[in-house]
Amino acid sequence: MLSQDEVLDEFRQAGALLEGHFILSSGLRSPVFLQKMRVFEDPVRTERLARALAEAIRTRFGAVDLVVSPAVGGIIPGYETARALGCRALFVEREDGEFQLRRGFEIKPGERIVMVEDIVTTGLSSRECLAAIRRHPGELLGAACLIDRSGGKADVGAPLVSLCQLDIPAYPADALPPELAAIPAVKPGSRGLA
Repeated sequence: MLSQDEVLDEFRQAGALLEGHFILSSGLRSPVFLQKMRVFEDPVRTERLARALAEAIRTRFGAVDLVVSPAVGGIIPGYETARALGCRALFVEREDGEFQLRRGFEIKPGERIVMVEDIVTTGLSSRECLAAIRRHPGELLGAACLIDRSGGKADVGAPLVSLCQLDIPAYPADALPPELAAIPAVKPGSRGLA
């Protein structure tokens, strides 16, 4: 199992732990951004993190038959974690603004399911993904992520396992601390890209 420091070192070494003024996908602002795709561009690094997450999942939930992840950010860690668990991997994607299984994916009755996410901030994407899973048969065991940047405060709607818990502040745009307001904001994530 990797320690929290080892997980953060993986992000640092990949150039994925950024500091500045960032607009998060939730719309909140933060002085820290985790550019996980810089981690995921390295298959060896990603496999190492996914193996550790799989171990944490087994310890907390036991045997798993299926990993379901939200598109797009959760697909790579979900797939690699499923590979480490020796189970299937599916993903949900938005259709008419709501996460749904598509592409002929199906959850079989009795399958033991864990939702795997990349980064949890507010827990909204996780809650939406879990709601999509719950519309199908199977036993939802819980959720897992590489990094919980809410410090354990986000309610994802199921028990959550993470490799690393950080308490990184996030602020509404109209309530920024002066030191953050003095820096131009950038939106490095994938939502809203043309």
